[in-house]
Amino acid sequence: QRDAKGQYLFDLLCHHLNLLEKDYFGIRFVDPDKQRHWLEFTKSVVKQMRAQPPFTMCFRVKFYPTDPAALKEEITRYLVFLQIKRDLYHGRLLCKTSDAALLAAYILQAEIGDYDPGKHPEGYSSKFQFFPKHSEKLERKIAEIHKSELSGQTPATSELNFLRKAQTLETYGVDPHPCKDVSGNAAFLAFTPFGFVVLQGNKRVHFIKWNEVTKMKFEGKTFYLYVSQKEEKKIVLTYFAPTPEACKHLWKCGIENQAFYKLEKSSQVRTVSSSNLFFKGSRFRYSGRVAKEVMESSAKIKREPPEIHRAGGTPSALRPSERPLVPCRVSAGLESLRDSAHSTPVRSASHGDAFAGPGRGGRAESSERVAVIADESYSPADSVLPTPVAEHSLELMLLSRQANGAPCSIEEEKESEAGTPAAEAEGELRALCPGAAGLGPAQAQQVNKFLLSVLRLLLVTVGLLFVLLLLLIVLTESDLDTAFFRDIRQTPEFEQFHYQYFCPLRRWFACKLRAVVNLLIDT
Repeated sequence: QRDAKGQYLFDLLCHHLNLLEKDYFGIRFVDPDKQRHWLEFTKSVVKQMRAQPPFTMCFRVKFYPTDPAALKEEITRYLVFLQIKRDLYHGRLLCKTSDAALLAAYILQAEIGDYDPGKHPEGYSSKFQFFPKHSEKLERKIAEIHKSELSGQTPATSELNFLRKAQTLETYGVDPHPCKDVSGNAAFLAFTPFGFVVLQGNKRVHFIKWNEVTKMKFEGKTFYLYVSQKEEKKIVLTYFAPTPEACKHLWKCGIENQAFYKLEKSSQVRTVSSSNLFFKGSRFRYSGRVAKEVMESSAKIKREPPEIHRAGGTPSALRPSERPLVPCRVSAGLESLRDSAHSTPVRSASHGDAFAGPGRGGRAESSERVAVIADESYSPADSVLPTPVAEHSLELMLLSRQANGAPCSIEEEKESEAGTPAAEAEGELRALCPGAAGLGPAQAQQVNKFLLSVLRLLLVTVGLLFVLLLLLIVLTESDLDTAFFRDIRQTPEFEQFHYQYFCPLRRWFACKLRAVVNLLIDT
């Protein structure tokens, strides 16, 4: 319904998935300007959408658990496992070659079970795509670990071990926001369960714990992070987002993550303003529970563990109507490749080389060099917008590109979107309104924000004048004899104002009022 809140949609989805530990998850969508947004649960779903229906949304992890292995229910761990597996596939979870091989082996064990020479011929691990790029050496290492070290592990055990290992990595929980620092160098900002992270290249250049972050604000495209460290050392980190909307999204994500991980109770959450002036800037308030409350609530869960239908070859006999289809479409088809029975994308024999082919940013390297994951150029921009942003036809096209191993960049998504019905409708609108041809949606939104700010300033000014007028009337006309009013009335300045200005003005108003009344009586 048009007035349905985001909370209604989210609860409906979690009920479908039989998910109780739902505070770690959220719904994300991409607007026509390719800007990501989290669906706000306190607002109407339709009002948050700038695109035309049908709306495409994405169910994914919003707050990564501090200790994913400590999650109460297996269904929650499985959904977090799917998310981190996807982060690994998109190059967001960086690790050394040895760690990469172990993580991939856990995925393989969870999806195909124990090694069986009859079912798994030589080179079987090369048919799965775990990372943005593979090498033969890495594939052999994955198969070796799977054969010799993981035999007998159930899918649930393998997923649990995967989570325990992933949690120890520096980029666990990273959801990158592309920015530039004050020197103009590209950087990625991210909020993790442990604090604020800045990544440049494949290195973590800043890590600030949540208890050291004192304030976050933004102005236009500029994001400020105020940090208070030991020995009263205070610093301000400044970064520049691509657009004002991207900067606002970054700020809101920071406010939510800090509230979730840092606070003890949700009652401590306060409304935060992006500006020091109360009539200027954006105001935002985190509306959910905090991590400590979520853990306490999870400990009270007492029910039979729900059965899980995994995307791999070991289903737990969940009824078709209850199968968690949504997390299998966390991105545009990564978990639902038509030619695969497994949740990990399968490499086709005819396109085997395409997976290791050159990507963005000059990645044409030898197969031996790409084996070291941590030595790769960190490029989460390849998947900064992995959520579906187009109609069904574009979604199938993205799916086929991923199946052939070609990563979809932001620029390619923009070009593809140019042919969608939404883009055509926008073109028709600009043709009908020539005056608005040079004013894009982002510019129009900036104009609206400016007008809103001016209107807010005007209202505040009028309000202050009204309050001063009331105070003046009380001082001059009332008989209140409090110490405060008495002190003001006895000042020479007030007496001069009262007799030289206020009394003549009052007599003038009274005279005009009598004249108007007499005129009305005569008529």
